[in-house]
Amino acid sequence: MKQTEKISAKPRFSIGNPFRSVGMRISMVLIASTLVFVFAVGLTSYKIAADVIKRKVAESNQTAIGQAAGKLDMIFRGHEELSMQLFLDAEVQTLLATIKDPKADDYLRFDYGTKLDKKMQSMLLSNSDIGAIHFESAKGEPLFSTSSGLNPELKKQSWYKTVTDSNGKLVWLGTSAKGYGSMTSPPRYALGRVMKNINTGVSEYLMVIEFNSKLLDQEMTELKGSSAGSVNLISEFQKIQASSNPKEILNVAKVQLTEEQMKAGEGNFTDQGTKQLVVYEKLSSAPWLVMSEVPEEELVKDTRYIWNYTLLIALIAAVVACLIGYIMARRIGGPLVEMRNLMQAGEQGNLTVRTNMKRKDEIGELGTSFNQMMIKITQLVQQTNKSAQEVLMTAQELSNASKTTAVSAREISVATEEIANGATSLAVEAERGNDITYSIGSQMQQVMDSNERMVKSAGEVRGNSETGTGYMGDLITKTNATEQMTRSMIDKVENLKTSTQSIRKILDVLNNMTKQTNILSLNATIEASRAGAAGKGFMVVADEIRNLADQTKQSIDVVGQITETIQKEMNETVLLLSEAYPMFQEQIQSVKEADQIFRTVNGQMSEFISTLGNATDSIEALNQTQHVLTEAMTNVSAVAQQSSATSEEVASLSIEQLNIGEGLVRLSHQLENVSSELKETLNKFRTE
Repeated sequence: MKQTEKISAKPRFSIGNPFRSVGMRISMVLIASTLVFVFAVGLTSYKIAADVIKRKVAESNQTAIGQAAGKLDMIFRGHEELSMQLFLDAEVQTLLATIKDPKADDYLRFDYGTKLDKKMQSMLLSNSDIGAIHFESAKGEPLFSTSSGLNPELKKQSWYKTVTDSNGKLVWLGTSAKGYGSMTSPPRYALGRVMKNINTGVSEYLMVIEFNSKLLDQEMTELKGSSAGSVNLISEFQKIQASSNPKEILNVAKVQLTEEQMKAGEGNFTDQGTKQLVVYEKLSSAPWLVMSEVPEEELVKDTRYIWNYTLLIALIAAVVACLIGYIMARRIGGPLVEMRNLMQAGEQGNLTVRTNMKRKDEIGELGTSFNQMMIKITQLVQQTNKSAQEVLMTAQELSNASKTTAVSAREISVATEEIANGATSLAVEAERGNDITYSIGSQMQQVMDSNERMVKSAGEVRGNSETGTGYMGDLITKTNATEQMTRSMIDKVENLKTSTQSIRKILDVLNNMTKQTNILSLNATIEASRAGAAGKGFMVVADEIRNLADQTKQSIDVVGQITETIQKEMNETVLLLSEAYPMFQEQIQSVKEADQIFRTVNGQMSEFISTLGNATDSIEALNQTQHVLTEAMTNVSAVAQQSSATSEEVASLSIEQLNIGEGLVRLSHQLENVSSELKETLNKFRTE
């Protein structure tokens, strides 16, 4: 044998798509994993730093706002003490009472007004935060003001009614852009309360004190300092009363607090709509709260450095990963390309190729396994070549035997096919007889079904006839009762007519009695007039008797008219009943004739049902006979079909045997061809 050929060609990197290379894939995985970890650490650091900054700023702002809220509470409590001082000042109440009193002379009222003005002006000089002081009567009449008095238009707003209904309690009034006076002034906030008489406790005056909003704006500006965002003083309606940004005063707050946050009184949160850190705290002296708003982007701008450094480190890591990937591609991809070239040579039929890699890693083991595989394949090809020669000889012998078997199977198939054709004809005739018998059975079944429906319908007709006969009997009984009632009604109407005539006679008697009573009354009147004064009382009685007789006559006439009407209607009733009686007679006769017809129909239906029963028995007997015939034809058809099936099965087996014989001939030829081709193919491999 020749010496085995050693191939150690220099690795080639022409592998088509570079991304399908194992080395490239390992490099990409290394780069991707490095970048993922770098970005994960950077983003985590960025997020933690941002959260820490926001938390620290929130805590710092919460402390600063708490201090500012305490300072504002001190200012507002000072304002409240000032209002309470005026509320309890007896001199002020005396001066106001004199000014209000319409009975006081003008000079005294002017003098007291001057004294009150001096007192108020001294307070304004001692406290520069006060803008103006206004006093009005409980009815809303202006009494005194350090300026131009309250603006009538502002008094129409809801705050004025709130102050008047407060029963002496302090009411804080929000900032007004032009103050609460009639003349224009800088923005001012105010407080109002009703002043009660110290002695009587009756509400007599309304006091409104205005304060300059500049003080609150300064506090908001100092609290903001140099930081971004804004600090606002918010009312209970979430309207800005003072702000570090003067343009925002009296606007609705951009960040709206919920009811729960308003009840909590203090806290901090990040508003998702405006992306701002919001810190707030409610004042204890007024229904307002201090709110700080800092843009979240401004807070975390210093953390951008972390993100920038993350990008730089990720870039450096990507470069390093690329270098490492290139080295790994050279160390792993090169030997794999060499192995690929050797396998391509083996694919072309050169089984003598071997690798000479001496590495101790997995790639070295792969080279050793490749050499062992090529040795085994060489041995397998040699053994296969020997076996192919033996198969070729066996295929030739099998081909000769298959030809002999095919000739015998063709003769058996022809004979079996003739037997199957005869059995098939017999089965067809039996099947046709079975179909005719089945058709007769179906028609017999239809006749039986029709006969059963006729019996059922006749039974229903008979039942309906019996029901109609019963109804006619009841109708005859009720008609006879109606005739008797009609006859009784006629008799009773005749009796009532006789009674009405008797009433008429009694009315005639009563009418005559009335006439006699009138005559007696007239005679009594005449006799009373003759008696003179002694007969006046008897004359009155006679007049009453005559009036009673007249009324009786009128009543008798009415009763007579009613009696005549009743008698007339009874005559008409008797006439109608006399006319209806012959109709009742005719109706009774018709009902009796209908009853006789129902009885005749009932008898005829009984005879018809009996006849149908006899016909049903005859059809049932015929049906039994047809069933016997059907079973016999079915058995004949089954036997014929079984014989035909058996013959066809034998013919099919014969044809199948013929096909198998022909198939064996084809397979033997094919096996011979395959053996030849296999031998030619194995000759391509070089094993020596």
